[in-house]
Amino acid sequence: MSDQLLTMLEDTLGMFIFLGVELTTLFLLISFIVGVIQEFMPADKIQRILSSKSGKGYLSAAILGGVTPFCSCSTIPMLTGLLKARAGFGPTITFLFTSPLLNPIIIGLFLATFGLQVTLSYALIALTVSISAGYLLERFNFAQHIRPEILGDNPPTGCSGNSQTKPQNMTAFPTTCPTNSNAEKTEATICGSVEATSLPNSCAGAASLKIVTENRWNRIWQETWSQFTKVLPYLLLGIAIGAFTYGFIPADLIATYTGSDNPLAIPVAAIIGVPLYIRAEAVIPLSAALAAKGMGMGAVMALIIGSAGASLTEVILLRSMFKTPMIIAFLTVIFSMAMLAGYLFNLFF
Repeated sequence: MSDQLLTMLEDTLGMFIFLGVELTTLFLLISFIVGVIQEFMPADKIQRILSSKSGKGYLSAAILGGVTPFCSCSTIPMLTGLLKARAGFGPTITFLFTSPLLNPIIIGLFLATFGLQVTLSYALIALTVSISAGYLLERFNFAQHIRPEILGDNPPTGCSGNSQTKPQNMTAFPTTCPTNSNAEKTEATICGSVEATSLPNSCAGAASLKIVTENRWNRIWQETWSQFTKVLPYLLLGIAIGAFTYGFIPADLIATYTGSDNPLAIPVAAIIGVPLYIRAEAVIPLSAALAAKGMGMGAVMALIIGSAGASLTEVILLRSMFKTPMIIAFLTVIFSMAMLAGYLFNLFF
């Protein structure tokens, strides 16, 4: 085995382990935080803040995306939480686009690498396209392409018999103090994923509250872990593809096909950006290095938007949430944004 091949394999394996640990940690952490938010913030409040009935909801979603330092993959748990909370579909999709493209990390790196004028131009393009895309996808009823299981539309099962089931994001409190003179303890059944819990015969307030609180945190973690196990196969597949791309496709090859003298440099850079899964911390320094090797500024912007705005890992994860038309629409928006930014930067910079 040649030294070069061995180096590529080592780079690929190292990137696979790095991405696997990083994304697993981020996914679990963010999913848990979202679960906590859902537990303590009523769904109707989220719906009001991110309503699609006014431009305020879209602006709120863009701001939310701008303050969350997520990459394209770690945006997914937050997206799932917003969909489950029945936030407006248009604002939710706006968040999906803005979170990886306008977060504080990527804006700060843009400022440090390219300066204020380039950063403001990039931010304006990303913000305008993201809000427009969210609005149009809402108007064309792309919400119908959400998979039913993401919204929790499966038929619920009651505690027993004909009893009503509480949604799992609601806390179950016993409505009456259980009494049983012939037993020291009486079971109070709590619906949802929480098992029956034994309560003292006196139904003491403090003890009851403690049990409910423990059940609450346990329920949030169980939901987090359940969500993670469902997407794990998709996550591992996307990481494997991204790691292979990282290890076996050299930067010089990218620069060769995206030079300023190539009329197809911008669409090629946009297409390359998606499988080339790179975090914001790396994509901008890499792009600066490629620009120094001869890559045009327009192609640089297309590469940044393509790689930061989408990745194969993210697309695979989104495939578990949306049907094919929505996946096609998502990729179309990212490619269109990348090419629009590329041609505008070629024209003005």
